[in-house]
Amino acid sequence: MIEVENLTKHYGPRRAINNLTFQIAQGEVVGFLGPNGAGKSTTMNILSCILPASSGTARIQGHDTFEHSLEIRKIIGYLPETPPLYQDMSVLDYLMFAAHVRGVTAKGSKSAVERVIEKCSLKDVDHRIIGRLSKGYQQRVGLAQAMVHDPDILILDEPTIGLDPIQIIEIRKLIQELAASHTIILSSHILPEITQLCQRVIIINEGEIAAVDSLHGLTASLRKSERLSLTVRKGGEEVGEKLKSLKQVLAVLPGEENQFMVECELNTNLQDELARLALENQWGLVEIKPISMTLEDVFLKLTIEEKDVKV
Repeated sequence: MIEVENLTKHYGPRRAINNLTFQIAQGEVVGFLGPNGAGKSTTMNILSCILPASSGTARIQGHDTFEHSLEIRKIIGYLPETPPLYQDMSVLDYLMFAAHVRGVTAKGSKSAVERVIEKCSLKDVDHRIIGRLSKGYQQRVGLAQAMVHDPDILILDEPTIGLDPIQIIEIRKLIQELAASHTIILSSHILPEITQLCQRVIIINEGEIAAVDSLHGLTASLRKSERLSLTVRKGGEEVGEKLKSLKQVLAVLPGEENQFMVECELNTNLQDELARLALENQWGLVEIKPISMTLEDVFLKLTIEEKDVKV
């Protein structure tokens, strides 16, 4: 559905993105990650036909973003980091205007606007002035304008930025509902959000692709060791020293009270050995559990550690 090949963009002498290549299939929800200035928004602006690429191609449903921008605008909905709202218009008038701009017929505009007002829970504020709404409601209006023409693809740039915890939960729930019937590209700095919502992630760093895979695939390829959490009732230096004496243990890091993070070689299955050691030494075993590699671990490894290695 979305095919990006060798996409490059220069702003004068500065290269924002360099030779990006990736594909997104119909029905996928893909997270787009990267540090500030990595090129995420530039890429999204090119896919949304707001900016032309300097070189390379981007196609959406077979349409080239440079040559067929009008066709593409009919099949995508775009929510930029700052929603494109007219602050002095009412919610209803603004969405009717957005429907008209998006090419929805006069006959179909009313039902289209009613649909997105219902989907985005805007019924209670549909006659209020946008500039007087809370940040959460304004974000909902921005999402509604991206959906009003019922596009196949949604491109959402930081959709929960600046929202309070309750508003974040509500917007995430809405995106999860939309994922059942739309292809979604989602950019966010909130890594747990990407983990909850996305099937795959594209990590971009310094304008180049650092990784494209599912979280499971990324952790499997990057993991060089395993970690176990051991919690006992009687802690102390003796526990750490005895754990370090095990052959397969690479390091032992103290955690919270009487908790130890045991880093060990891959595929060692040390749980039984740790349990035996705890019982023999009467530490009072409370819990042993594996610690999974998180998206934050993956992100830091690909953006910070890799950068340090290059330097």
